[in-house]
Amino acid sequence: MSPSQRTPRKVAVAGIAHSDCGRVEGPTAYALHAQAARRALADSGLDRSVIDGFASAGLGTLAPIDVAAHLGLRPTWVDSTSVGGATWEVMAAHATDAIAAGHADAVLLVYGSTARADIRAGRRTANLSFGSGGPSQFEVPYGHTLIAKYAMAARRHMHEYGTTLEQLAEVAVQARANASRNPDAMFREPITVDDVLSGPLIADPFTKLHCCIRSDGGCAVLLAAEDLVPDTAKTPVWVLGTGEHVSHTTMSDWTDFTVSPAAVSGRLAFERAGVRPQDIDIAEIYDAFTYMTLVTLEDLGFCAKGEGGAFVEKGRLLWDGELPVNTDGGGLSACHPGMRGLFLLVEAVRQLRGEAGDHQVLRADGNVPELAVASGTGGWFCSSGTVVLGR
Repeated sequence: MSPSQRTPRKVAVAGIAHSDCGRVEGPTAYALHAQAARRALADSGLDRSVIDGFASAGLGTLAPIDVAAHLGLRPTWVDSTSVGGATWEVMAAHATDAIAAGHADAVLLVYGSTARADIRAGRRTANLSFGSGGPSQFEVPYGHTLIAKYAMAARRHMHEYGTTLEQLAEVAVQARANASRNPDAMFREPITVDDVLSGPLIADPFTKLHCCIRSDGGCAVLLAAEDLVPDTAKTPVWVLGTGEHVSHTTMSDWTDFTVSPAAVSGRLAFERAGVRPQDIDIAEIYDAFTYMTLVTLEDLGFCAKGEGGAFVEKGRLLWDGELPVNTDGGGLSACHPGMRGLFLLVEAVRQLRGEAGDHQVLRADGNVPELAVASGTGGWFCSSGTVVLGR
């Protein structure tokens, strides 16, 4: 039988783990990568010799070669796709395709960052933009920072659909409520809508609590072919469908500020998984800013365009709400070391396994969730990757 005639193999998430996260002093970013990788491998119960694929971005001169060498891996399949926060969902899609086709048996995705510690130690400064070359040269001189771009998009949604500051604030309030039940979250003290609205203005309409926290930390995900599942330590969580999409570079290229690339990546992922948004039990969504959560919920199909503001009210996003979202507290409260997309996959798998402790989501029948979606966003809504997972 020729390779083109083989039945594609199913792909499972075999191992997940965090490195130390939050306020981490001392370890380098390489050390956090290694810590997360070792823990994910231990979680899987597999031997490191099965790993023949590796994916990483954001560290080293030749990512992922530097990190693979640091981990003592010599992969025959690699991916260094870097599209911001959506990187890890896009990498997961590529790795899933590679495993399904037989080009790899087990692919390790790993990330680690000491962004917070580096700034505190003066090893780096906060970045105002990603660069001033190419098309960006026409925006950067005017101080059009990354956060300003998200703020403009939020204001457009408010103008078009009547979305309110209070509704955006609800996203932060509910993320913090979820974090309050997660002992690993960096910020757990409850907040109110008034707390969000009265904070210092960062970029109109965002106050400080509309924006993600800055932390250190890393995590890892080990994807494996179905052939290896009998040797794993945990009940497998399967990759059911994936989608990816890129939409624009500059704001002038963006046709509609109220539509994110998740509108495409989400549709593709759901179609390929053979499920509908209403079938999903939990959603892990990239939330560098509150508006990202709201508009991604719309674009994934959980509510109609323009109805995100009303949808996020009345506790719908809480761990025990109608659609639990960012059940660990998300980037707004739990951790955000930089490109947070891999954390979305880890939390989704943890929930589907029933290993989330006090913030564990349960279905109405008392059982753990069956279906989850993780949707990452990169740049300033420039890219999106969506992964549907199921037990």
